[in-house]
Amino acid sequence: MPAAGLPIDTTIEIVTPENITFHYQLAGPFRRLPAYVIDVCLQALLLVGVALLAAALAIGIGAASWAIWLLAQFLLSWFYGGLCEAYWNGQTPGKRLMGIRVLAANGRPVNAYQAVLRNILRVVDTGPLISAEVLGGPPVPLIPTFAIGLVAMACNRRFQRLGDLVTHTIVVVEDRPWLPGMAPIEDPRAVELAEYLPPDLRVSRSMARALSHYAERRRFLSPARRREIARHLAQPLLTRFDLPDNTSYDLLLCAMYHRLFIADHGDVAP
Repeated sequence: MPAAGLPIDTTIEIVTPENITFHYQLAGPFRRLPAYVIDVCLQALLLVGVALLAAALAIGIGAASWAIWLLAQFLLSWFYGGLCEAYWNGQTPGKRLMGIRVLAANGRPVNAYQAVLRNILRVVDTGPLISAEVLGGPPVPLIPTFAIGLVAMACNRRFQRLGDLVTHTIVVVEDRPWLPGMAPIEDPRAVELAEYLPPDLRVSRSMARALSHYAERRRFLSPARRREIARHLAQPLLTRFDLPDNTSYDLLLCAMYHRLFIADHGDVAP
Protein backbone atom coordinates (compact mmCIF):
# COMPACT_ATOMS: atom_id res chain seq x y z
CA MET A 1 0.00 0.00 0.00
CA PRO A 2 1.25 3.51 -0.65
CA ALA A 3 2.48 5.46 2.32
CA ALA A 4 -0.03 7.72 3.98
CA GLY A 5 -0.09 11.19 2.52
CA LEU A 6 1.56 10.26 -0.78
CA PRO A 7 -0.33 10.87 -4.02
CA ILE A 8 -1.61 7.82 -5.84
CA ASP A 9 -1.11 9.44 -9.25
CA THR A 10 1.93 10.97 -10.94
CA THR A 11 1.30 14.52 -9.73
CA ILE A 12 3.95 16.09 -7.52
CA GLU A 13 4.01 19.30 -5.53
CA ILE A 14 7.08 21.55 -5.70
CA VAL A 15 7.61 24.55 -3.44
CA THR A 16 10.04 27.04 -4.96
CA PRO A 17 12.53 29.07 -2.89
CA GLU A 18 10.05 31.97 -3.23
CA ASN A 19 7.50 29.80 -1.33
CA ILE A 20 5.29 29.42 -4.41
CA THR A 21 3.68 25.99 -4.83
CA PHE A 22 3.34 24.35 -8.23
CA HIS A 23 1.79 21.02 -9.16
CA TYR A 24 3.26 19.02 -12.01
CA GLN A 25 2.36 15.73 -13.64
CA LEU A 26 5.45 13.59 -14.09
CA ALA A 27 6.19 12.14 -17.52
CA GLY A 28 6.74 8.39 -17.34
CA PRO A 29 8.83 6.21 -19.67
CA PHE A 30 5.96 5.49 -22.06
CA ARG A 31 5.53 9.20 -22.71
CA ARG A 32 9.24 9.96 -22.89
CA LEU A 33 10.08 7.10 -25.27
CA PRO A 34 8.10 8.47 -28.26
CA ALA A 35 9.77 11.87 -27.75
CA TYR A 36 13.17 10.18 -27.81
CA VAL A 37 12.30 8.23 -30.97
CA ILE A 38 11.16 11.45 -32.68
CA ASP A 39 14.45 13.14 -31.79
CA VAL A 40 16.48 10.16 -33.02
CA CYS A 41 14.61 10.21 -36.34
CA LEU A 42 15.19 13.96 -36.65
CA GLN A 43 18.89 13.48 -35.98
CA ALA A 44 19.03 10.77 -38.66
CA LEU A 45 17.36 13.12 -41.16
CA LEU A 46 19.86 15.85 -40.33
CA LEU A 47 22.74 13.42 -40.81
CA VAL A 48 21.35 12.38 -44.18
CA GLY A 49 21.21 16.04 -45.19
CA VAL A 50 24.79 16.59 -44.04
CA ALA A 51 25.89 13.46 -45.93
CA LEU A 52 24.31 14.78 -49.14
CA LEU A 53 26.07 18.10 -48.59
CA ALA A 54 29.37 16.31 -47.98
CA ALA A 55 28.89 14.30 -51.16
CA ALA A 56 28.33 17.50 -53.12
CA LEU A 57 31.38 19.15 -51.58
CA ALA A 58 33.54 16.08 -52.28
CA ILE A 59 33.80 17.22 -55.89
CA GLY A 60 35.64 20.34 -54.82
CA ILE A 61 37.52 19.47 -51.63
CA GLY A 62 37.76 15.70 -51.90
CA ALA A 63 37.66 13.28 -48.97
CA ALA A 64 38.07 16.13 -46.50
CA SER A 65 34.39 16.90 -47.02
CA TRP A 66 33.47 13.83 -44.99
CA ALA A 67 35.07 15.45 -41.98
CA ILE A 68 31.99 17.69 -42.01
CA TRP A 69 29.77 14.63 -41.71
CA LEU A 70 31.88 13.17 -38.90
CA LEU A 71 31.78 16.48 -37.03
CA ALA A 72 28.02 16.71 -37.49
CA GLN A 73 27.59 13.14 -36.25
CA PHE A 74 29.66 13.92 -33.14
CA LEU A 75 27.78 17.14 -32.36
CA LEU A 76 24.33 15.62 -32.91
CA SER A 77 25.12 12.50 -30.90
CA TRP A 78 26.45 14.32 -27.84
CA PHE A 79 24.98 17.82 -27.85
CA TYR A 80 21.69 17.79 -29.80
CA GLY A 81 19.48 17.14 -26.77
CA GLY A 82 21.48 19.28 -24.36
CA LEU A 83 21.60 22.37 -26.57
CA CYS A 84 17.91 22.08 -27.48
CA GLU A 85 16.88 21.80 -23.84
CA ALA A 86 19.23 24.61 -22.77
CA TYR A 87 18.03 27.12 -25.36
CA TRP A 88 14.45 25.89 -25.88
CA ASN A 89 13.27 26.02 -22.29
CA GLY A 90 13.78 22.36 -21.44
CA GLN A 91 12.40 20.90 -24.66
CA THR A 92 13.65 19.16 -27.76
CA PRO A 93 11.46 18.93 -30.87
CA GLY A 94 10.38 15.47 -29.75
CA LYS A 95 9.54 16.65 -26.24
CA ARG A 96 7.56 19.57 -27.60
CA LEU A 97 5.52 17.30 -29.87
CA MET A 98 4.82 14.97 -26.95
CA GLY A 99 3.99 17.83 -24.57
CA ILE A 100 6.75 17.23 -22.00
CA ARG A 101 9.51 19.41 -20.58
CA VAL A 102 12.67 19.09 -18.48
CA LEU A 103 12.77 21.10 -15.25
CA ALA A 104 15.19 21.35 -12.37
CA ALA A 105 14.00 19.30 -9.40
CA ASN A 106 13.22 22.52 -7.49
CA GLY A 107 10.79 23.64 -10.21
CA ARG A 108 13.11 26.16 -11.83
CA PRO A 109 13.95 26.10 -15.57
CA VAL A 110 16.78 23.75 -16.43
CA ASN A 111 20.15 25.46 -16.99
CA ALA A 112 22.70 24.72 -19.72
CA TYR A 113 24.94 22.63 -17.46
CA GLN A 114 22.07 20.39 -16.38
CA ALA A 115 20.69 20.08 -19.90
CA VAL A 116 24.00 19.10 -21.50
CA LEU A 117 25.15 16.78 -18.72
CA ARG A 118 21.86 14.85 -18.45
CA ASN A 119 21.99 14.17 -22.19
CA ILE A 120 25.64 13.11 -22.13
CA LEU A 121 24.82 10.69 -19.31
CA ARG A 122 22.16 9.13 -21.52
CA VAL A 123 24.92 6.83 -22.80
CA VAL A 124 24.92 5.21 -19.35
CA ASP A 125 21.12 4.94 -19.19
CA THR A 126 20.97 3.18 -22.57
CA GLY A 127 23.06 0.24 -21.33
CA PRO A 128 23.71 -2.55 -21.12
CA LEU A 129 24.46 -3.09 -24.80
CA ILE A 130 23.85 -6.45 -26.46
CA SER A 131 24.87 -7.84 -29.81
CA ALA A 132 22.35 -9.04 -32.34
CA GLU A 133 24.35 -12.28 -32.50
CA VAL A 134 22.99 -13.06 -29.05
CA LEU A 135 19.50 -12.77 -30.49
CA GLY A 136 20.33 -15.05 -33.38
CA GLY A 137 20.74 -12.25 -35.92
CA PRO A 138 23.67 -11.28 -38.16
CA PRO A 139 26.63 -9.40 -36.66
CA VAL A 140 25.73 -5.73 -36.25
CA PRO A 141 26.81 -2.92 -33.92
CA LEU A 142 25.77 -3.29 -30.30
CA ILE A 143 22.11 -2.54 -29.54
CA PRO A 144 21.13 -0.43 -26.50
CA THR A 145 18.63 -2.02 -24.13
CA PHE A 146 17.88 1.06 -21.95
CA ALA A 147 17.62 -1.34 -19.02
CA ILE A 148 19.70 0.80 -16.65
CA GLY A 149 17.57 3.87 -17.28
CA LEU A 150 14.31 1.95 -16.91
CA VAL A 151 15.42 0.33 -13.65
CA ALA A 152 16.49 3.71 -12.28
CA MET A 153 13.14 5.25 -13.23
CA ALA A 154 11.25 2.39 -11.63
CA CYS A 155 13.15 2.79 -8.36
CA ASN A 156 12.23 6.40 -7.65
CA ARG A 157 8.89 8.23 -7.43
CA ARG A 158 9.90 10.97 -9.88
CA PHE A 159 10.76 8.66 -12.80
CA GLN A 160 14.34 10.00 -12.87
CA ARG A 161 16.88 8.11 -14.91
CA LEU A 162 20.54 8.25 -13.85
CA GLY A 163 21.13 11.40 -15.88
CA ASP A 164 18.26 13.09 -14.04
CA LEU A 165 19.45 11.91 -10.63
CA VAL A 166 22.95 13.28 -11.20
CA THR A 167 21.77 16.65 -12.54
CA HIS A 168 18.74 16.97 -10.22
CA THR A 169 16.22 17.28 -13.05
CA ILE A 170 12.75 15.89 -13.71
CA VAL A 171 10.60 15.53 -16.82
CA VAL A 172 7.03 16.79 -16.51
CA VAL A 173 3.98 17.00 -18.71
CA GLU A 174 3.71 20.47 -20.17
CA ASP A 175 0.94 22.51 -18.57
CA ARG A 176 -1.15 23.22 -21.66
CA PRO A 177 -2.85 26.59 -21.87
CA TRP A 178 -6.10 26.41 -19.93
CA LEU A 179 -7.47 29.73 -21.13
CA PRO A 180 -7.82 29.27 -24.92
CA GLY A 181 -10.28 32.17 -25.03
CA MET A 182 -12.79 34.01 -22.93
CA ALA A 183 -16.03 32.06 -22.54
CA PRO A 184 -18.98 34.43 -22.95
CA ILE A 185 -21.14 35.04 -19.87
CA GLU A 186 -24.52 35.85 -21.37
CA ASP A 187 -26.65 35.81 -18.21
CA PRO A 188 -26.85 39.42 -16.91
CA ARG A 189 -27.56 38.10 -13.41
CA ALA A 190 -24.01 36.77 -13.22
CA VAL A 191 -22.63 40.19 -14.10
CA GLU A 192 -24.82 41.77 -11.42
CA LEU A 193 -23.74 39.18 -8.84
CA ALA A 194 -20.09 39.93 -9.64
CA GLU A 195 -20.64 43.40 -8.15
CA TYR A 196 -21.26 41.82 -4.73
CA LEU A 197 -17.94 39.98 -4.70
CA PRO A 198 -15.06 41.45 -2.67
CA PRO A 199 -13.17 44.20 -4.54
CA ASP A 200 -9.83 42.51 -3.72
CA LEU A 201 -10.97 39.08 -4.91
CA ARG A 202 -8.05 36.73 -5.57
CA VAL A 203 -8.07 32.98 -6.11
CA SER A 204 -5.48 30.24 -6.34
CA ARG A 205 -4.23 28.98 -9.65
CA SER A 206 -6.11 25.70 -9.23
CA MET A 207 -9.37 27.54 -8.54
CA ALA A 208 -8.82 29.80 -11.56
CA ARG A 209 -8.30 26.75 -13.72
CA ALA A 210 -11.45 25.11 -12.38
CA LEU A 211 -13.46 28.27 -13.06
CA SER A 212 -12.10 28.43 -16.60
CA HIS A 213 -12.94 24.80 -17.35
CA TYR A 214 -16.44 25.20 -15.90
CA ALA A 215 -17.18 28.37 -17.90
CA GLU A 216 -16.01 26.72 -21.11
CA ARG A 217 -18.12 23.58 -20.65
CA ARG A 218 -21.27 24.84 -18.92
CA ARG A 219 -23.11 25.48 -22.20
CA PHE A 220 -23.00 21.74 -22.84
CA LEU A 221 -24.52 20.90 -19.44
CA SER A 222 -28.11 20.72 -18.35
CA PRO A 223 -29.24 23.02 -15.47
CA ALA A 224 -29.34 20.06 -13.09
CA ARG A 225 -25.87 18.95 -14.08
CA ARG A 226 -24.55 22.51 -13.70
CA ARG A 227 -25.90 22.67 -10.15
CA GLU A 228 -24.40 19.31 -9.28
CA ILE A 229 -20.94 20.25 -10.56
CA ALA A 230 -20.94 23.85 -9.34
CA ARG A 231 -22.05 22.94 -5.81
CA HIS A 232 -18.66 21.44 -4.88
CA LEU A 233 -16.86 24.68 -5.65
CA ALA A 234 -19.49 27.28 -4.85
CA GLN A 235 -21.02 26.02 -1.59
CA PRO A 236 -18.01 26.91 0.63
CA LEU A 237 -17.77 30.30 -1.08
CA LEU A 238 -21.25 31.42 0.00
CA THR A 239 -20.03 31.80 3.57
CA ARG A 240 -16.75 33.34 2.50
CA PHE A 241 -18.52 36.04 0.47
CA ASP A 242 -21.44 36.37 2.93
CA LEU A 243 -24.02 35.57 0.27
CA PRO A 244 -27.54 34.16 0.86
CA ASP A 245 -27.85 30.39 1.01
CA ASN A 246 -30.23 30.36 -1.95
CA THR A 247 -27.66 31.94 -4.27
CA SER A 248 -27.31 29.93 -7.46
CA TYR A 249 -24.07 27.95 -7.47
CA ASP A 250 -23.91 28.23 -11.24
CA LEU A 251 -24.36 32.00 -11.21
CA LEU A 252 -21.74 32.41 -8.47
CA LEU A 253 -19.09 30.59 -10.51
CA CYS A 254 -20.05 32.56 -13.60
CA ALA A 255 -19.82 35.78 -11.60
CA MET A 256 -16.36 34.87 -10.32
CA TYR A 257 -15.24 33.98 -13.84
CA HIS A 258 -16.57 37.28 -15.15
CA ARG A 259 -14.90 39.21 -12.37
CA LEU A 260 -11.50 37.51 -12.68
CA PHE A 261 -11.08 37.01 -16.40
CA ILE A 262 -13.28 39.59 -18.06
CA ALA A 263 -13.82 42.54 -15.70
CA ASP A 264 -10.53 42.44 -13.77
CA HIS A 265 -8.47 40.66 -16.48
CA GLY A 266 -6.99 37.90 -14.41
CA ASP A 267 -6.49 38.72 -10.74
CA VAL A 268 -5.10 35.25 -10.12
CA ALA A 269 -2.55 34.39 -7.49
CA PRO A 270 0.50 32.53 -8.80
